[in-house]
Parts: sequence; C-alpha cells; structure tokens
Amino acid sequence: MITHPAFYYGFIGVGLAWQVAFFFIARDPVRLRPMMIPSVIEKFGYGACLLVLYLQQRLHASDLALGGVDVLFGVLFLLAFLRTSA
Repeated sequence: MITHPAFYYGFIGVGLAWQVAFFFIARDPVRLRPMMIPSVIEKFGYGACLLVLYLQQRLHASDLALGGVDVLFGVLFLLAFLRTSA
C-alpha cells in the first residue's frame, strides 16, 4: 500500500528524468561534463540509502546487490569526469 502517493510518483518522475539526462551525457560527455557531478551524487546517494536500509534490516541482500549496479555507474561517472578534464 502506498501511503504517500505524491512522494512515490514524484520519485518515479525524478528517476525517469535522470535516466534521460544520463543518455544526454553519454552522447556528449565533454560538453556535459559538469552534469557528471550531480550524476555521481545521485548514484552514490542511492547506494548509501540502500546500505543504510540493509543495515537496519529493512532491505533484502538481493536488493542491496542490485543497487550495487548504481554504485558501479557512479564510479564510472567519476572516472569519466576525471578522464574528460578540460
């Protein structure tokens, strides 16, 4: 049961918007290099959130592992940011 639908659907909208932003960054990483900073924050922030929920025993280990993919993408964004330095 969704107790706060505005938060739930708002999160879906923001998440979808970021996925579109990631595709734009991938198409022109040098020009959109500054957008990699909030991308790294988003990816690591989500990973940290999942880790906290797991440590509180509010998340299954399989969900934590799937969330690890976002942390990997955060590392890749960080590497791309460092490699595209002007």
